[in-house]
Amino acid sequence: MCRCLTRSGRGLSRCSLHRTPKRGGRWREHRQVIDAIAFKFQTGTQWVHLPDRYGSWRGVYNRLRMWAVDGTWERVFITLVVQADVDEDLTWAVSVDSTIVRAHQHAAGARKKRGPSAAFLNGVKDPC
Repeated sequence: MCRCLTRSGRGLSRCSLHRTPKRGGRWREHRQVIDAIAFKFQTGTQWVHLPDRYGSWRGVYNRLRMWAVDGTWERVFITLVVQADVDEDLTWAVSVDSTIVRAHQHAAGARKKRGPSAAFLNGVKDPC
């Protein structure tokens, strides 16, 4: 059973995820694959070191890539946000740390105007 989708896993797999293909081998359950992907990114482990309880790492990786390419992850995110909004479980908190906000290289300073008009604007009397 998937630890990360215990509340909304059933409705999610019905509306957002692919069906098992008719040809070839059987797919591992979607919830187990999502749990394997979550485990990989939470622990930072390499794909080849994925525990055996999640099945073949190649299958998990291939399904992650397939879902990323065809937009499945976007549909999953939208579904989860809509469900949380309906349940009034959604609270948005935005925090910006100024140490990571970077300005464009040209934002460091404006060029100084040269000539008599610049001196006049800076409060210096025109020597002429």
